Amino acid sequence: MASQTRSSIRFTVLLLIWVAAIQLSMEPVECRRSKSHGHGRRGYYAGKALTVMPPRAYTASVKDFGAVGDGVTSNTEAFHAAIANLSQYSENGGAKLVVPAGRWLTGPFNLTSHFTLFLEQDAVILASQDLNEWPIIDPLPSYGRGRDLPGGRYTNFIHGANLTDVVITGDNGTIDGQGEIWWQKFKSNELNYTRGYLVELMFSDHIIISNLTFVNSTSWHIHPVYSSYIVVSGITILAPIISPNTDGVNPDSCSHVRIEDCYIVSGDDCVAIKSGWDEYGIAFGMPSQHIIIRRLTCISPTSAVIALGSEMSGGIQDVRAEDITAINSESGVRIKTAPGRGGFVKDIFVRRMNLYTMKWVFWMTGNYGQHPDDKYDPNAMPFVNKISYSNVIAENVTMAGNLLGIEKAPFTGICISNVTVDMAKSKKLPWNCSDIYGITSSVSPTPCALLPDQGSNASPCPFPTDELPIDGVELNQNSYW
Repeated sequence: MASQTRSSIRFTVLLLIWVAAIQLSMEPVECRRSKSHGHGRRGYYAGKALTVMPPRAYTASVKDFGAVGDGVTSNTEAFHAAIANLSQYSENGGAKLVVPAGRWLTGPFNLTSHFTLFLEQDAVILASQDLNEWPIIDPLPSYGRGRDLPGGRYTNFIHGANLTDVVITGDNGTIDGQGEIWWQKFKSNELNYTRGYLVELMFSDHIIISNLTFVNSTSWHIHPVYSSYIVVSGITILAPIISPNTDGVNPDSCSHVRIEDCYIVSGDDCVAIKSGWDEYGIAFGMPSQHIIIRRLTCISPTSAVIALGSEMSGGIQDVRAEDITAINSESGVRIKTAPGRGGFVKDIFVRRMNLYTMKWVFWMTGNYGQHPDDKYDPNAMPFVNKISYSNVIAENVTMAGNLLGIEKAPFTGICISNVTVDMAKSKKLPWNCSDIYGITSSVSPTPCALLPDQGSNASPCPFPTDELPIDGVELNQNSYW
């Protein structure tokens, strides 16, 4: 009881601190029309990684194209016309579309290159609930079918393909997917196609998503896929904890990703790293790699704070997560895979997690049995190796670890150090392990025999000291606002 009371107090305090921090960080920014044209991408890259972005050469308001922010009038044509018009500047200094305060109802729309979508304070973009405005598009090639259902999928609300230099930002405006109608139809099996996502950018590079609130997506909220050099910073994602598959940020077959300073409440994983599904992901062969996650706060009672998989057939490697806070969530870090996935999950480093009221701290699942069809190879075994967790404090936890590998492909190279788990009253054993191998040091409660204690003098589990190129990206608001 004392442990539960302490966790409840911590939960309330953490929420108040985080909300205050978000409010303090959102300072209003003046938007101005620039008369001068820049020089495209000159001076823009350092190697392959963007460092400081140039200002846009032209700025327009969605009102200039006839949009009405009353929350009722459809602005689909206005958004389409605005972006079509501003795309002419994509190779001549770029453009910025400003969405002023108001409630702007629109159907799905596509972005363009060298482009900023800027939502002013109190601006809300509302996704149309008219399903006739959502065309059907092809499934992702690394999935072979829609994630919900075989066949195609509804388009995404904000979409882009084969783009470079895209910024979605603002003065803490909101993008609202109005997903309730989709959730109900999904639960009632009334949809014939897979739900789209709130934001999906594919085959694109140099993407910044920052300083906004995303709410009530039809399914996943932020989905960069087959893309690189991505920064997701200072965003809030909110969805009911019972809403289906409303993941927060899901980098999928992406390289050089930085997710930082985000607050996520969702009905599924707060962050899920993916790379394709079974034989389709193996054939596509594009891993997710070189990913930083830091200063993340998550509430997800039925899912993971950070998930790796389950669609990981293209491989996941070099993930670095640190300074993670979770409250009332199912698991801290979860690896999800199964025979038939193939691929790999390796070189995963997590440190400095503070967790309050959890079912599991560490969770590995080798029998996550969802498959796209019956064409997968049951002998395609995933390779899971070099998984490092250190400096973790968890309170009011049902189980410290539920680590279940695969008999024919044990999970190896697991390292857990300097971990203290305060167990809630439970009849369950603190650890459940099978088909895994690794080491531990300074871990309480005592881990299972498959994770032998190396003693208090053992070296801590590793965490990389080199800097990734994506760390060099500067989020200078004057550069792209």
